[in-house]
Amino acid sequence: MIFTGLISIAAGVLAFIWPGLTALSLVLLIAAWAIVSGIFEIATAIRLRRVIQHEWLLALGGVLSIVLGVVISLQPDAGALALLWWIGGFAIVFGVLLVALAFRVRRGAEGTLRHAH
Repeated sequence: MIFTGLISIAAGVLAFIWPGLTALSLVLLIAAWAIVSGIFEIATAIRLRRVIQHEWLLALGGVLSIVLGVVISLQPDAGALALLWWIGGFAIVFGVLLVALAFRVRRGAEGTLRHAH
């Protein structure tokens, strides 16, 4: 646990010292993840071709994952910017959904309180 703690502290310090390198590493890690998962998706589609229907959709998803990983690897700056846009878009949509849910919960709670009296 001490070793893991020291490694975590070192990683955090390095992230603060070299944020650009940290961001590049994250983008390249995501690219590698996309390529590896794409390969596994294609392999799974091939293995399941007699078990499931439309396995080509899984294979197509694998091909698209590989293409995404390669494109991000070749253009990591653009990949980082695209990831920021996706994260920002997700945050906005998720926030709107939570606000809408909060209003529905409040309306439901008010209705419950009225019926209780």
